[in-house]
Amino acid sequence: MTVTPVGMRCPECARERTKSRVATSVGVGEPPLLTYILIGVNVAIGLGAFLSGASATGGGGIGASSLLADGAVSRFAIDQGDYWRLVTAGFLHTGLFHLLFNMFALYILGGMLEPAIGRLKFGIVYFVSLLAGSFGALLLTPDGATAGASGAIFGLMGAAVIVMRDRGINPMESGIGLWIGLNLLITFTIPGISIGGHIGGLIGGAVVALIFTEVASRLRPSESLLALLAAAIGVVAIAAAIAVSEGAAGGFA
Repeated sequence: MTVTPVGMRCPECARERTKSRVATSVGVGEPPLLTYILIGVNVAIGLGAFLSGASATGGGGIGASSLLADGAVSRFAIDQGDYWRLVTAGFLHTGLFHLLFNMFALYILGGMLEPAIGRLKFGIVYFVSLLAGSFGALLLTPDGATAGASGAIFGLMGAAVIVMRDRGINPMESGIGLWIGLNLLITFTIPGISIGGHIGGLIGGAVVALIFTEVASRLRPSESLLALLAAAIGVVAIAAAIAVSEGAAGGFA
């Protein structure tokens, strides 16, 4: 065996030159355009919320803005048929700090994850995490309304850990493990933060990333089938959110 920069190889293999392939066809290595678009949409909606009455400091909560009130997710609203709130809640924020913190995290995580797995897979991870976060918020917050991109952000954290481990990178050495730990500590210690939204998003993003790594390597399905399997997690989250909200409207009659 011969020692090479990539490990122990047989003498014949060590003399061979490895051919390089650039996977531009699936978006790997491209600029994180979708990340920038998502940040732009969140900021634009955030400005709209501030113009419609929301406080930049978060005072007044969701009820301070008509945009927040009409887009936040709650069991009552979902039972009334406002299913779009499962998505719109992930683009609304209750204050400037809330918005800036989430957008900074999205910029860091998106800039790392989107070029690594490709634009389509990144988009699926993001929106499935958002839906899973909405379900988690409904599950653990039966009487309140929730808004924020934190579920999607936590999903990106979970996906980043799975992708790193799949590529032989220790998440703790990269810093992402410590980042998740600190955010979970904040989640469980500071009042007013959606525990269900954060945990739901984290689990959703990790499950989708496992489909894109473990399922892909073991079963080797087509890319379209992988995308459908991952998107199905979002469908399950929607169905679960509707189920857990059933009867909430009647409770307020």
